[in-house]
Amino acid sequence: MAKSESRTPPSEQPAVLESGTPVADEPTVGRLVADVSRDVSSLVRQEIELAKSELKVSVRHGGLGAGLFAGAAFLALLGIIMLSVAFAYFLHFTGLDLAWCFLIVFGVYMLLAGGLVFGGVRQIKRVGPPKRAIRQGQEIPNAFKRG
Repeated sequence: MAKSESRTPPSEQPAVLESGTPVADEPTVGRLVADVSRDVSSLVRQEIELAKSELKVSVRHGGLGAGLFAGAAFLALLGIIMLSVAFAYFLHFTGLDLAWCFLIVFGVYMLLAGGLVFGGVRQIKRVGPPKRAIRQGQEIPNAFKRG
């Protein structure tokens, strides 16, 4: 009895180089583009997830820090009030009536507030549009026209 050999049709046989080594199936351009698109999409999703997890930690620490600053500001405000009362009583030792002493402390605070308002108004007047960013933004269309 003769051995029966199963032969695959020539159209289904793998491609072979002249040296006799088989050629691997080369992907098509469409398949390569699809693979790249899938990989880039996956990479972007993973980067977004990483950023979210890092932001959660940063927001938690930032919120705790802001809360601690708020507590410190409240205690500092209480301290300023107590210092103001102490200053008024210190002025009272000079022989002034206590009401005048508190009025002097009030006047000092109003002078300080007026100075801060004056400085704030001067700073606000210096605010202007971002000139360099606008100029660079206007140059972007020209950059595309050159190429």
